[in-house]
Amino acid sequence: MARADKAAAVAEVVDTFNASNGAVLTEYRGLSVAELQTLRRSLGENADYAVVKNTLALIAAREAGIEGLDDLLTGPTAIAFIKGDVVEAAKGLRDFAKANPALVIKGGVLDGKLLEASEVAKLADLESREVLLAKVAGALTATMAQALYAFNALPSKTAQLAAALEAKAANDPSILAGGAGAPAAAEETPVAEEAPAADDATESADA
Repeated sequence: MARADKAAAVAEVVDTFNASNGAVLTEYRGLSVAELQTLRRSLGENADYAVVKNTLALIAAREAGIEGLDDLLTGPTAIAFIKGDVVEAAKGLRDFAKANPALVIKGGVLDGKLLEASEVAKLADLESREVLLAKVAGALTATMAQALYAFNALPSKTAQLAAALEAKAANDPSILAGGAGAPAAAEETPVAEEAPAADDATESADA
């Protein structure tokens, strides 16, 4: 490959690495052209599955800031550059590998972190983005329904409280006056009669 062509090929792989959410490296030895086409169709828009020369892929990975792919880039290598849901693409690769043992998942890269083959398998066991979004939406709907029920119940509870207060006031009007009740009447203290003055007593005796 001419130097210019090699540089262009590396630049294209670098751009693909940078534009991808993740990548899964596979060995495709033993797969027919028809089977590879089936795999590409099964991945759909989630990933671009491309056969890449190991030397070019290694250079491109390093230029994209990804290190440690040396051991994975051996033998015939094809890379699934994942553009969409990483979990969904991992599921597609796993399911195809089960039906076609010639496809071997060697490892991958996610957010710049290297993944072993076992970690890619664990990724495939996770719930997809669509399922998680559906669960979140369901939880939010349930929370909103509970809040709406609580708001609707407030007028009813207020009316019940007012009715109970009215019934109690009918039996005890003092409740509306703050519960003080009518003040008790003050008892009148009898006033003692005054004794006659001394002069009046003397006049009575002379008479």
